[in-house]
Amino acid sequence: MSSSPLAPTGTTTNSPARPSLTVLGGFWSTATFAVARTLLAADPSLLLVRHDISGIREGVVRRVIRSGAGIVSDERVELRHGCVSCTLREDVLPTLARLARTHPDRDLVLMLPEVVEPEAVAAACAHCLVDGAPVTDLVRVDSYVTVVDTEHLLDGLASTDDLRDLGIHAAADDHRTLADVVVRQIEYADTLVLWGTSPEGPFDTSRMSVLLQRMAPWATQVHVGADVVDATELSRQLRDTDRHRPETPAVLARGLEGYALGVHEPQADCGVVSTVFRSRRPFHPWRLHEALEAVNADVIRSRGHLWLASQPETVVAWEFAGGGLSMASLGRWLTAQPDDSWDHVSDQRRLAAALDWDPYYGDRHQNLVFVGLDLDPADLHRTLSGCLLTDAELADGEETWLRYVDPFAGCFPPIAVDTEGTVPG
Repeated sequence: MSSSPLAPTGTTTNSPARPSLTVLGGFWSTATFAVARTLLAADPSLLLVRHDISGIREGVVRRVIRSGAGIVSDERVELRHGCVSCTLREDVLPTLARLARTHPDRDLVLMLPEVVEPEAVAAACAHCLVDGAPVTDLVRVDSYVTVVDTEHLLDGLASTDDLRDLGIHAAADDHRTLADVVVRQIEYADTLVLWGTSPEGPFDTSRMSVLLQRMAPWATQVHVGADVVDATELSRQLRDTDRHRPETPAVLARGLEGYALGVHEPQADCGVVSTVFRSRRPFHPWRLHEALEAVNADVIRSRGHLWLASQPETVVAWEFAGGGLSMASLGRWLTAQPDDSWDHVSDQRRLAAALDWDPYYGDRHQNLVFVGLDLDPADLHRTLSGCLLTDAELADGEETWLRYVDPFAGCFPPIAVDTEGTVPG
């Protein structure tokens, strides 16, 4: 078992001379486009880039560039392959780079198609090269803004529909649900715009605001509920904020990197409850498997990571949305790796592990957050605690744990490391 890791620090720099890029996304495109038009009204010099990917599976997208004065260009683009990754690599990033070179004094807004997750764009900006360099050499990513339609938010989060069933999947192998897309758009954003009001009244509008805050407590929230929108004020709230932090890890890795995974607010606010479950003890695989339905019965969103006694080397990701639970491998715990392999993980993860290192468990622990309406946090914690190993089971040791009947056996193969900067479609 490895000793506690050390964590050197690093620094990043930003160049203020590059055009600013605001990435604007959201599943409800009417609301998202309304925000985009408002930004153009506030600053007619802005260039808005928008891609219609309704024909993407046939290898065709439509690119429209607008300014405050109207349409600058409207072109049909043919791709070598029909997927979001190809669109980002072959047209979105080159378009941003071209506009930054030809109009260095004009800021940019990239409006994402409804089923595109902002994390895919961030990965492309970081890893996919345009003329031998990342697009961030030419533009400064200012903020990732997600627009949420107040009236439809709860239905979207509760939806069990697959994008394929809705006919809006972004690639042949796109198996995401509508709820998957909505939660990832919300949770990656550094700025959330709650657009409109609920037809159920002010209380329900407030409830949607609290729900967003519980789901993404790290994001700045802006509510636009009036019939008449102050374009100047909204532009001030959304642009030139410098809120994007490229070093921030993906949501499921936040806990491993020492970032807050969620907030513990067990007292309901407008009916919304958020509770964090943490423990050093491992889960018994069979008891956890039997409790899965009960654990997520009243949950809108849960996420995090855990460790199973029967698979003590593997960090298991936990992600629930839209009635479906996904569990996968996030790699290996540091305590299960030789010291020289720690160089392959981030400095931040090594630091987080060092600060929370346990002589027996190492960096292994449970870290899960649950968000729901009228959720009973005490009952949830009792259920999860009952899935942990007892004192007697802990005393049996790892050799015994490895022989437990494990319904999750073979479910978490080691994750592949992508060294070519490809972006999931």
